[in-house]
Amino acid sequence: MSPSPDPIEAVSQRLNTFVTARREETASWGAEAELFVAAAADALQGGKRLRARFFLTGWRAISGARADAPLTAEAVGGAASLEIFHAAALVHDDLIDNSDTRRGRPSSHRGLEVAHGFRHWEGDAAAFGRSGAILLGDLLVAWSDDLLEEALQRVPADRAAATRRAYAEMRRDVTLGQFLDVAEESAYATEPDAEHAERALRVASLKSARYSIQQPLLIGASLAGADAAQLDALSAFGHPVGMAFQLRDDVLGVFGDAAITGKPSGDDLREGKRTVLVAYAREAMPAGARRIFDEMLGDRTLDGDQIASLQRTIVDTGALERVESLISDYARQADRALSGARLDNAAVGELRDLSRAATSRSA
Repeated sequence: MSPSPDPIEAVSQRLNTFVTARREETASWGAEAELFVAAAADALQGGKRLRARFFLTGWRAISGARADAPLTAEAVGGAASLEIFHAAALVHDDLIDNSDTRRGRPSSHRGLEVAHGFRHWEGDAAAFGRSGAILLGDLLVAWSDDLLEEALQRVPADRAAATRRAYAEMRRDVTLGQFLDVAEESAYATEPDAEHAERALRVASLKSARYSIQQPLLIGASLAGADAAQLDALSAFGHPVGMAFQLRDDVLGVFGDAAITGKPSGDDLREGKRTVLVAYAREAMPAGARRIFDEMLGDRTLDGDQIASLQRTIVDTGALERVESLISDYARQADRALSGARLDNAAVGELRDLSRAATSRSA
Protein backbone atom coordinates (compact mmCIF):
# COMPACT_ATOMS: atom_id res chain seq x y z
CA MET A 1 0.00 0.00 0.00
CA SER A 2 1.10 3.56 -0.60
CA PRO A 3 2.28 5.36 2.56
CA SER A 4 0.68 8.61 1.41
CA PRO A 5 -3.12 9.21 1.54
CA ASP A 6 -2.81 11.98 -1.06
CA PRO A 7 -3.07 10.32 -4.48
CA ILE A 8 -0.96 12.74 -6.48
CA GLU A 9 1.71 12.83 -3.79
CA ALA A 10 1.73 9.02 -3.90
CA VAL A 11 2.23 9.10 -7.68
CA SER A 12 5.02 11.67 -7.35
CA GLN A 13 6.72 9.51 -4.71
CA ARG A 14 6.54 6.49 -7.01
CA LEU A 15 8.03 8.48 -9.88
CA ASN A 16 10.86 9.67 -7.65
CA THR A 17 11.59 6.12 -6.50
CA PHE A 18 11.56 4.85 -10.08
CA VAL A 19 13.85 7.62 -11.34
CA THR A 20 16.25 7.11 -8.43
CA ALA A 21 16.59 3.47 -9.42
CA ARG A 22 17.28 4.44 -13.04
CA ARG A 23 19.95 6.93 -11.89
CA GLU A 24 21.65 4.21 -9.86
CA GLU A 25 21.61 1.87 -12.86
CA THR A 26 23.39 4.42 -15.06
CA ALA A 27 25.80 5.83 -12.48
CA SER A 28 28.68 3.71 -13.82
CA TRP A 29 28.00 4.48 -17.48
CA GLY A 30 29.63 7.89 -17.54
CA ALA A 31 28.74 11.56 -17.46
CA GLU A 32 26.86 11.47 -20.77
CA ALA A 33 24.51 8.76 -19.52
CA GLU A 34 23.95 10.75 -16.34
CA LEU A 35 23.08 13.81 -18.45
CA PHE A 36 20.55 11.77 -20.43
CA VAL A 37 18.84 10.30 -17.37
CA ALA A 38 18.84 13.71 -15.66
CA ALA A 39 17.06 15.16 -18.70
CA ALA A 40 14.46 12.40 -18.42
CA ALA A 41 14.00 13.17 -14.72
CA ASP A 42 13.58 16.87 -15.52
CA ALA A 43 10.89 16.05 -18.07
CA LEU A 44 8.85 14.42 -15.30
CA GLN A 45 8.81 17.51 -13.11
CA GLY A 46 5.74 19.70 -12.73
CA GLY A 47 2.43 19.47 -14.52
CA LYS A 48 -1.10 18.89 -13.30
CA ARG A 49 -0.87 15.06 -13.25
CA LEU A 50 -4.19 15.11 -15.09
CA ARG A 51 -3.87 11.63 -16.54
CA ALA A 52 -2.95 10.16 -13.18
CA ARG A 53 -5.98 11.84 -11.62
CA PHE A 54 -8.38 10.41 -14.18
CA PHE A 55 -6.70 7.00 -14.05
CA LEU A 56 -7.09 6.83 -10.27
CA THR A 57 -10.66 8.09 -10.37
CA GLY A 58 -11.54 5.45 -12.98
CA TRP A 59 -9.93 2.84 -10.74
CA ARG A 60 -11.90 4.06 -7.69
CA ALA A 61 -15.14 4.20 -9.69
CA ILE A 62 -14.90 0.42 -10.02
CA SER A 63 -12.95 -0.66 -6.93
CA GLY A 64 -14.98 1.51 -4.53
CA ALA A 65 -11.81 2.54 -2.70
CA ARG A 66 -12.25 5.76 -0.74
CA ALA A 67 -10.48 8.87 -2.06
CA ASP A 68 -8.76 9.36 1.30
CA ALA A 69 -7.65 5.72 1.64
CA PRO A 70 -4.09 4.62 0.84
CA LEU A 71 -3.75 3.46 -2.76
CA THR A 72 -2.60 0.02 -3.80
CA ALA A 73 0.86 -0.29 -5.33
CA GLU A 74 -0.78 -1.42 -8.57
CA ALA A 75 -2.92 1.72 -8.82
CA VAL A 76 -0.04 4.05 -7.99
CA GLY A 77 2.30 2.35 -10.45
CA GLY A 78 -0.26 2.38 -13.24
CA ALA A 79 -1.00 6.07 -12.72
CA ALA A 80 2.71 6.90 -12.61
CA SER A 81 3.33 5.00 -15.85
CA LEU A 82 0.84 7.27 -17.61
CA GLU A 83 2.67 10.34 -16.36
CA ILE A 84 5.94 9.00 -17.75
CA PHE A 85 4.31 8.33 -21.12
CA HIS A 86 2.88 11.84 -21.08
CA ALA A 87 6.35 13.26 -20.45
CA ALA A 88 7.56 11.36 -23.52
CA ALA A 89 4.73 12.82 -25.60
CA LEU A 90 5.57 16.35 -24.44
CA VAL A 91 9.27 15.95 -25.28
CA HIS A 92 8.39 14.91 -28.82
CA ASP A 93 5.59 17.48 -29.10
CA ASP A 94 7.92 20.34 -28.16
CA LEU A 95 10.46 19.11 -30.69
CA ILE A 96 7.83 18.91 -33.45
CA ASP A 97 6.53 22.38 -32.58
CA ASN A 98 10.03 23.80 -32.11
CA SER A 99 8.90 25.14 -28.73
CA ASP A 100 11.48 26.83 -26.54
CA THR A 101 9.70 26.37 -23.23
CA ARG A 102 7.62 23.86 -21.32
CA ARG A 103 6.01 24.62 -17.95
CA GLY A 104 7.99 27.84 -17.73
CA ARG A 105 11.35 26.12 -18.26
CA PRO A 106 13.45 25.27 -21.34
CA SER A 107 11.95 22.43 -23.36
CA SER A 108 13.97 19.22 -23.39
CA HIS A 109 15.65 19.74 -26.76
CA ARG A 110 16.62 23.27 -25.74
CA GLY A 111 17.98 22.03 -22.42
CA LEU A 112 20.13 19.45 -24.18
CA GLU A 113 21.28 22.09 -26.63
CA VAL A 114 22.43 24.27 -23.74
CA ALA A 115 24.15 21.29 -22.10
CA HIS A 116 26.12 20.68 -25.32
CA GLY A 117 27.31 24.28 -25.43
CA PHE A 118 28.12 24.41 -21.74
CA ARG A 119 30.43 21.41 -22.13
CA HIS A 120 32.13 22.92 -25.20
CA TRP A 121 31.47 19.78 -27.23
CA GLU A 122 32.12 19.65 -30.96
CA GLY A 123 29.38 19.95 -33.56
CA ASP A 124 26.01 21.65 -33.85
CA ALA A 125 24.46 22.16 -30.41
CA ALA A 126 20.95 22.56 -31.82
CA ALA A 127 21.22 19.33 -33.81
CA PHE A 128 22.48 17.56 -30.70
CA GLY A 129 19.49 18.85 -28.76
CA ARG A 130 17.03 17.63 -31.39
CA SER A 131 18.63 14.20 -31.68
CA GLY A 132 18.84 13.86 -27.92
CA ALA A 133 15.17 14.77 -27.52
CA ILE A 134 14.07 12.08 -29.98
CA LEU A 135 15.97 9.50 -27.98
CA LEU A 136 14.81 11.00 -24.69
CA GLY A 137 11.19 10.57 -25.68
CA ASP A 138 11.92 6.98 -26.67
CA LEU A 139 13.57 6.34 -23.31
CA LEU A 140 10.55 7.71 -21.47
CA VAL A 141 8.21 5.47 -23.48
CA ALA A 142 10.36 2.49 -22.47
CA TRP A 143 10.26 3.63 -18.84
CA SER A 144 6.47 3.89 -18.96
CA ASP A 145 6.28 0.29 -20.19
CA ASP A 146 8.68 -0.84 -17.48
CA LEU A 147 6.67 0.79 -14.71
CA LEU A 148 3.36 -0.49 -16.03
CA GLU A 149 4.69 -4.04 -16.10
CA GLU A 150 5.95 -3.67 -12.53
CA ALA A 151 2.48 -2.53 -11.51
CA LEU A 152 0.79 -5.51 -13.17
CA GLN A 153 2.97 -8.21 -11.63
CA ARG A 154 0.46 -9.13 -8.91
CA VAL A 155 -2.73 -8.28 -10.79
CA PRO A 156 -5.04 -11.14 -11.89
CA ALA A 157 -4.26 -12.20 -15.44
CA ASP A 158 -7.59 -11.08 -16.94
CA ARG A 159 -7.31 -7.60 -15.42
CA ALA A 160 -3.67 -7.28 -16.43
CA ALA A 161 -4.52 -8.22 -20.03
CA ALA A 162 -7.40 -5.73 -20.17
CA THR A 163 -5.16 -3.00 -18.77
CA ARG A 164 -2.45 -3.69 -21.35
CA ARG A 165 -5.03 -3.60 -24.18
CA ALA A 166 -6.40 -0.24 -23.04
CA TYR A 167 -2.89 1.14 -22.58
CA ALA A 168 -1.81 -0.02 -26.05
CA GLU A 169 -4.89 1.56 -27.62
CA MET A 170 -4.05 4.87 -25.95
CA ARG A 171 -0.51 4.80 -27.33
CA ARG A 172 -1.68 4.02 -30.86
CA ASP A 173 -4.38 6.68 -30.87
CA VAL A 174 -2.22 9.51 -29.59
CA THR A 175 0.55 8.70 -32.07
CA LEU A 176 -1.91 8.75 -34.94
CA GLY A 177 -3.46 11.94 -33.61
CA GLN A 178 -0.07 13.60 -33.35
CA PHE A 179 0.68 12.79 -36.98
CA LEU A 180 -2.72 14.07 -38.12
CA ASP A 181 -2.00 17.28 -36.21
CA VAL A 182 1.31 17.70 -38.02
CA ALA A 183 -0.25 16.82 -41.38
CA GLU A 184 -3.10 19.28 -40.95
CA GLU A 185 -0.69 22.22 -40.93
CA SER A 186 -0.04 21.38 -44.59
CA ALA A 187 -3.09 19.40 -45.70
CA TYR A 188 -5.58 22.16 -44.79
CA ALA A 189 -4.70 24.03 -47.99
CA THR A 190 -6.13 21.25 -50.17
CA GLU A 191 -9.33 20.77 -48.16
CA PRO A 192 -12.55 22.85 -48.36
CA ASP A 193 -12.72 25.56 -45.70
CA ALA A 194 -16.09 24.24 -44.54
CA GLU A 195 -14.42 20.95 -43.49
CA HIS A 196 -11.57 22.44 -41.47
CA ALA A 197 -13.44 22.50 -38.16
CA GLU A 198 -14.47 18.84 -38.47
CA ARG A 199 -10.89 17.87 -39.32
CA ALA A 200 -9.64 19.80 -36.30
CA LEU A 201 -12.15 18.00 -34.08
CA ARG A 202 -10.84 14.68 -35.39
CA VAL A 203 -7.33 15.63 -34.31
CA ALA A 204 -8.62 16.85 -30.94
CA SER A 205 -10.35 13.52 -30.36
CA LEU A 206 -7.33 11.32 -31.10
CA LYS A 207 -4.54 13.52 -29.80
CA SER A 208 -6.16 14.86 -26.66
CA ALA A 209 -9.70 13.80 -25.73
CA ARG A 210 -9.06 10.08 -25.75
CA TYR A 211 -5.46 10.32 -24.62
CA SER A 212 -5.81 12.85 -21.82
CA ILE A 213 -9.05 11.77 -20.17
CA GLN A 214 -11.11 9.00 -21.76
CA GLN A 215 -8.38 6.39 -22.00
CA PRO A 216 -6.76 7.06 -18.60
CA LEU A 217 -10.21 6.49 -17.09
CA LEU A 218 -10.60 3.23 -19.00
CA ILE A 219 -7.11 2.00 -18.15
CA GLY A 220 -7.69 2.63 -14.45
CA ALA A 221 -11.12 1.02 -14.59
CA SER A 222 -9.72 -2.01 -16.43
CA LEU A 223 -7.12 -2.46 -13.71
CA ALA A 224 -9.96 -2.57 -11.17
CA GLY A 225 -11.94 -5.14 -13.17
CA ALA A 226 -14.62 -3.03 -14.89
CA ASP A 227 -17.26 -4.78 -16.97
CA ALA A 228 -18.41 -3.66 -20.42
CA ALA A 229 -21.29 -1.49 -19.17
CA GLN A 230 -19.06 0.33 -16.71
CA LEU A 231 -16.44 0.94 -19.38
CA ASP A 232 -19.13 2.28 -21.72
CA ALA A 233 -20.34 4.74 -19.08
CA LEU A 234 -16.83 6.00 -18.35
CA SER A 235 -16.12 6.27 -22.06
CA ALA A 236 -19.31 8.26 -22.67
CA PHE A 237 -18.24 10.64 -19.91
CA GLY A 238 -14.52 10.81 -20.71
CA HIS A 239 -14.62 11.62 -24.40
CA PRO A 240 -16.73 14.81 -24.21
CA VAL A 241 -14.75 15.99 -21.19
CA GLY A 242 -11.60 15.38 -23.19
CA MET A 243 -12.96 17.33 -26.14
CA ALA A 244 -13.87 20.23 -23.86
CA PHE A 245 -10.42 20.01 -22.30
CA GLN A 246 -8.70 20.29 -25.68
CA LEU A 247 -10.92 23.15 -26.81
CA ARG A 248 -10.06 24.98 -23.59
CA ASP A 249 -6.40 24.29 -24.36
CA ASP A 250 -6.91 25.83 -27.82
CA VAL A 251 -8.37 28.96 -26.27
CA LEU A 252 -5.49 29.22 -23.81
CA GLY A 253 -3.00 28.71 -26.63
CA VAL A 254 -4.28 31.91 -28.20
CA PHE A 255 -5.48 34.00 -25.26
CA GLY A 256 -3.73 32.49 -22.22
CA ASP A 257 -1.64 34.47 -19.76
CA ALA A 258 2.03 33.49 -20.18
CA ALA A 259 2.61 33.92 -16.44
CA ILE A 260 0.00 31.21 -15.78
CA THR A 261 0.37 28.86 -18.75
CA GLY A 262 4.18 28.89 -18.87
CA LYS A 263 4.12 29.54 -22.63
CA PRO A 264 4.13 32.87 -24.53
CA SER A 265 0.70 34.37 -25.18
CA GLY A 266 -0.48 33.55 -28.67
CA ASP A 267 2.08 30.78 -29.09
CA ASP A 268 -0.38 28.60 -31.03
CA LEU A 269 -0.72 31.40 -33.57
CA ARG A 270 3.04 31.56 -34.08
CA GLU A 271 3.13 27.77 -34.42
CA GLY A 272 0.30 27.85 -36.98
CA LYS A 273 -1.93 25.34 -35.17
CA ARG A 274 -5.05 24.55 -37.17
CA THR A 275 -7.46 24.35 -34.27
CA VAL A 276 -11.25 24.51 -34.18
CA LEU A 277 -10.88 28.11 -32.99
CA VAL A 278 -8.90 28.99 -36.11
CA ALA A 279 -11.28 27.05 -38.37
CA TYR A 280 -14.31 28.90 -37.01
CA ALA A 281 -12.56 32.25 -37.44
CA ARG A 282 -11.62 31.49 -41.05
CA GLU A 283 -15.18 30.36 -41.88
CA ALA A 284 -16.49 33.80 -40.95
CA MET A 285 -13.92 35.83 -42.91
CA PRO A 286 -14.22 37.14 -46.46
CA ALA A 287 -11.65 35.71 -48.88
CA GLY A 288 -9.29 38.70 -48.69
CA ALA A 289 -9.15 38.77 -44.92
CA ARG A 290 -8.70 35.00 -44.84
CA ARG A 291 -5.63 35.26 -47.09
CA ILE A 292 -4.04 37.83 -44.76
CA PHE A 293 -4.91 35.72 -41.73
CA ASP A 294 -3.31 32.66 -43.34
CA GLU A 295 -0.16 34.60 -44.19
CA MET A 296 0.27 35.64 -40.55
CA LEU A 297 -0.68 32.32 -38.98
CA GLY A 298 2.44 30.24 -38.38
CA ASP A 299 4.86 33.18 -38.62
CA ARG A 300 7.25 32.70 -35.70
CA THR A 301 8.37 36.33 -35.90
CA LEU A 302 4.94 37.74 -34.99
CA ASP A 303 5.29 40.54 -32.45
CA GLY A 304 2.92 41.46 -29.66
CA ASP A 305 0.88 43.88 -31.76
CA GLN A 306 0.40 41.33 -34.53
CA ILE A 307 -0.67 38.67 -32.03
CA ALA A 308 -3.16 41.15 -30.54
CA SER A 309 -4.52 41.84 -34.02
CA LEU A 310 -5.09 38.15 -34.69
CA GLN A 311 -6.70 37.74 -31.29
CA ARG A 312 -9.14 40.59 -32.04
CA THR A 313 -9.97 39.01 -35.39
CA ILE A 314 -10.79 35.69 -33.73
CA VAL A 315 -13.06 37.44 -31.23
CA ASP A 316 -14.74 39.67 -33.85
CA THR A 317 -15.59 36.71 -36.11
CA GLY A 318 -17.47 35.08 -33.23
CA ALA A 319 -15.09 32.10 -33.23
CA LEU A 320 -14.25 32.40 -29.54
CA GLU A 321 -17.93 32.53 -28.61
CA ARG A 322 -18.64 29.44 -30.74
CA VAL A 323 -15.85 27.48 -29.11
CA GLU A 324 -16.98 28.49 -25.62
CA SER A 325 -20.48 27.30 -26.50
CA LEU A 326 -19.10 24.00 -27.77
CA ILE A 327 -17.13 23.54 -24.55
CA SER A 328 -20.34 24.01 -22.56
CA ASP A 329 -22.18 21.52 -24.77
CA TYR A 330 -19.50 18.88 -24.24
CA ALA A 331 -19.52 19.47 -20.49
CA ARG A 332 -23.29 18.93 -20.33
CA GLN A 333 -23.01 15.78 -22.45
CA ALA A 334 -20.41 14.40 -20.06
CA ASP A 335 -22.53 15.14 -17.02
CA ARG A 336 -25.53 13.33 -18.50
CA ALA A 337 -23.38 10.25 -19.19
CA LEU A 338 -22.88 9.73 -15.46
CA SER A 339 -26.57 9.72 -14.60
CA GLY A 340 -27.60 6.23 -13.59
CA ALA A 341 -24.16 4.77 -14.28
CA ARG A 342 -23.23 1.75 -12.14
CA LEU A 343 -20.19 3.44 -10.63
CA ASP A 344 -19.07 4.30 -7.12
CA ASN A 345 -21.04 7.37 -5.97
CA ALA A 346 -18.07 9.15 -4.41
CA ALA A 347 -16.01 8.61 -7.55
CA VAL A 348 -18.85 10.02 -9.68
CA GLY A 349 -18.74 13.19 -7.60
CA GLU A 350 -15.00 13.37 -8.10
CA LEU A 351 -15.42 12.87 -11.84
CA ARG A 352 -17.80 15.82 -11.99
CA ASP A 353 -15.29 17.94 -10.05
CA LEU A 354 -12.50 16.93 -12.41
CA SER A 355 -14.69 17.73 -15.40
CA ARG A 356 -15.29 21.26 -14.15
CA ALA A 357 -11.61 21.76 -13.40
CA ALA A 358 -10.54 20.48 -16.85
CA THR A 359 -12.96 22.65 -18.79
CA SER A 360 -12.80 25.93 -16.86
CA ARG A 361 -9.06 26.06 -16.18
CA SER A 362 -6.73 28.99 -16.87
CA ALA A 363 -3.53 26.96 -17.34
